[in-house]
Amino acid sequence: QVQLVESGGGLGQPGGSLRLSCAASGSILSIGDMGWYRQAPGRQRELVASVTSAGTTRYADAVKGRFTISRDNAKNTVILQMSSLKPEDTALCYCIADVTAYRDIDAIFHFSTSICWGHGTQVTVSS
Repeated sequence: QVQLVESGGGLGQPGGSLRLSCAASGSILSIGDMGWYRQAPGRQRELVASVTSAGTTRYADAVKGRFTISRDNAKNTVILQMSSLKPEDTALCYCIADVTAYRDIDAIFHFSTSICWGHGTQVTVSS
């Protein structure tokens, strides 16, 4: 069982900052790409930022220069530092990770790789 748990969401002020964290737990062998999606009411879900296992980052144009994604492989954690917040950043944010998990069955390890999603954390930017 692999779980992704987000934290750090809440209410932010325009021009302010929020820091989102997502920690993966369970029988994890390794984690490939990680990222953050967000979905605002009436809008399609969009990829905000992603980071590969090698540390290569990509950002949506709307957040480029304002948000920074990073990861801590030792802690199976991905971080989204959000600065210069705008009201349009208001959205339900989801953590995503490409996880290889393992299970010990009859003294044999079984591996499986799948895309795992967090439960989501609300980010609201308002005065």
